[in-house]
Amino acid sequence: MSGQTLTEKILAGHAGRSRARPGEILWVQVDLVMSHDLTMPSVLDNLQRLGDPTVFDRSGVCIVMEHVVPSHTVAHANMAKRIRDWADRQGLRHFYDMGSHGIVHVFLPEMGIAAPGQLILGADSHSCTMGVVGAFATGVGATDAAVAMALGETWLKVPPTIGVELVGRPRPWITGKDIFLALLRRLGGDGALYKALEFSGAGLQQLGMDSRATLCNMAIEAGAKSGIVAPDSVTRAWLAERPLPVAMDRAHLASDPDAEFDDLVRLDLSEVELTVSAPPSPDNVVPLGEVGEVHVDQVFIGTCTNGRLEDLRIAASILKGRKVARGTRLIVVPASQNVLLAAMREGLTEVFVEAGAIVGTPGCGPCHGLHMGPLADGDIGLYTANRNFPGRQGGKTSRVYLAGPAVAAATAVAGHIAGPETIDRALVPA
Repeated sequence: MSGQTLTEKILAGHAGRSRARPGEILWVQVDLVMSHDLTMPSVLDNLQRLGDPTVFDRSGVCIVMEHVVPSHTVAHANMAKRIRDWADRQGLRHFYDMGSHGIVHVFLPEMGIAAPGQLILGADSHSCTMGVVGAFATGVGATDAAVAMALGETWLKVPPTIGVELVGRPRPWITGKDIFLALLRRLGGDGALYKALEFSGAGLQQLGMDSRATLCNMAIEAGAKSGIVAPDSVTRAWLAERPLPVAMDRAHLASDPDAEFDDLVRLDLSEVELTVSAPPSPDNVVPLGEVGEVHVDQVFIGTCTNGRLEDLRIAASILKGRKVARGTRLIVVPASQNVLLAAMREGLTEVFVEAGAIVGTPGCGPCHGLHMGPLADGDIGLYTANRNFPGRQGGKTSRVYLAGPAVAAATAVAGHIAGPETIDRALVPA
């Protein structure tokens, strides 16, 4: 009998079984259910239909205010108040209001709320980010989230796993964003439909937790059910530094050597170039050198994909001593209060402000076009986000390119899509 993948082990364990196979439908126990201010109102509507039950575990439900922080309209303020009142009535131990918040996909791992081997449901499609700590994490709709909050249980179909082996050493400026875009170019937008993407290989040791989180975050852009990295020495050392104590009893879970994978993909990091996703979708991937000199009205550095400290450090190293080009706007939004504080202590926010950038309140900001900097009709943006569907970031006729922090910072200085070498041939990577 062949071995099991990491995903199969986690799902089997949460179903009270020793084994699970792809395609099986399992009734599973849930460790954590999360939502945020944009999806929680729909979750609350569904909970009302269920009779407003008490949550299954006051520590097992996490709500973070992060999409529109602070409120920008009276309607949103009323919506936020409804969420606060419900969290207070329920006595939630993990409710994070503005001032103690962050983008939930960044915030949960960095605080130590997400842990290895957990089964996590999130009322947001990018909940797969939390696979970075070795959890099975996936996005669900408001109805499934409400039921899981009430029961602590749900049903899931076991996904087959695509193994992604990373080898080699990345070139200067290359981060998890470029690596995943290279993978997305190979797989396409539906190449991993309802499958788990498991990242492994010697090349993974060249990547810190921030880049690994980006790989898991963007798994959904290939249609995947989840993205996951088996906990290793890098993971365990990082988890040991979290503010909240992390349950480490499953921190050595891994796929069996003889596990059956649906497919195996090998990606040599030394061959990955600085890469861009052109409109109208993330899978429209092209090497930076083939994009051409496209004028950019607005650059946005942030989001759950690239708003972490590693990203801000890279951007600041390029922007230091330089100015944002005339006719181009730059918005920088750290992914959490913790990231903002670290950026301030390191002098990164000073670099951004001196360069002519706007530094925004931690949260999702311009990524979804509802708060802090939506694009006007006809605008062209370059964002470190994960999606660039038409109209997502503002005006219906606006267009957005996606890239990593190095290209974003260089583009802000050049005023058109560019890499670091374009603005200074002597620029040395940090």
